[in-house]
Amino acid sequence: MKKIIYIVLGVGLAGAAVVTLINNKKQNEADTAIVAQENSSVAVRVATVATNPVEDNFVANGNFSPDQELEMAAERSGKVISILVKEGDRVAKGQTIAIIRGDVVNIEAETANANYQNALNDFNRFESAYKTGGVTKQQLDQARINMINAKSRLTQANINVGDTRVKAPFGGIINKKFIEVGTILSAMPPTKMFEIVNTNSLKLKVNVSERQVAQLKIGSVVKVKASVFPDKEYTGKVTFIAPKADTSLNFPIEVAITNNPNNEIKAGMYGSVVFGAPEGKQPELMTIPRSAFVGSVSSNQVYVVEKDIAVMKKVVAGRVFGDKVEILSGLNNGDVVVTSGQINLSDSTKVSIVK
Repeated sequence: MKKIIYIVLGVGLAGAAVVTLINNKKQNEADTAIVAQENSSVAVRVATVATNPVEDNFVANGNFSPDQELEMAAERSGKVISILVKEGDRVAKGQTIAIIRGDVVNIEAETANANYQNALNDFNRFESAYKTGGVTKQQLDQARINMINAKSRLTQANINVGDTRVKAPFGGIINKKFIEVGTILSAMPPTKMFEIVNTNSLKLKVNVSERQVAQLKIGSVVKVKASVFPDKEYTGKVTFIAPKADTSLNFPIEVAITNNPNNEIKAGMYGSVVFGAPEGKQPELMTIPRSAFVGSVSSNQVYVVEKDIAVMKKVVAGRVFGDKVEILSGLNNGDVVVTSGQINLSDSTKVSIVK
């Protein structure tokens, strides 16, 4: 009987021990879960907000064009009897480059001159007669009008004679010749005669965005490069900024090239202009890496690490400089922003910084 009692007691004690062990295991697992939860954190990479000089240069591309270019057209009808230049010739302002047959206009000019001399003589005679009472004031006035009209016709006739000698309106190079000796010119519609370009000074025409045009001023000195001379740098000056955007919402800009030795840059060549602050005068701006933004720069949201906690903050982003973005407000120098790992974060998430 005692033996049975001992057996029952032993089994009971063993059962109690098993129950105690099971309860202890559950408690340990719960405690472990709590500790794990308290110690869990998201690994992130960070960057420190700072204000530093930023190279805010930007490049725009375009083609060089002559500062002056013109397709000369006939001002009067007539037959070309002489061409004094050929393509590629350099001409001076006012130089005669072609002659149009002028037989008729020469005769008209001689007739107009004769008529003017007669009208002038008549006026002088009437003026003398008026002083002695030989003619009336009305007759003198009519003689004066006749003289003035005759002089106007003579002036026009001389202009027509001058138009028979076609002259270069400015110094430059004959780029194209559209006529030959014997060509019959028409004034309406006007016949094309020559294309003249002045390559002594060139300009580079480019387009910039609305954000970029806000940084430009007339007269600003800029760097210019030509694609065919990659190792050379030229100087340019902004001479024109369009007051209105084109259909692509870009603003046309013109930059005059101030040094083109030996005319090595030719009109039509491809070039680039570098806009921005002179070297050593870059502005100091507060920036953060572009990767710090949640989603994209337009979201204006970043995570700032405060005592190992990621706190989402709203910022105001400015200009983008490659992989850096200007911060106008919302952050301070020394703030630590998350640059990698945001996908696993929400506001107030605990983080661990990966070096």
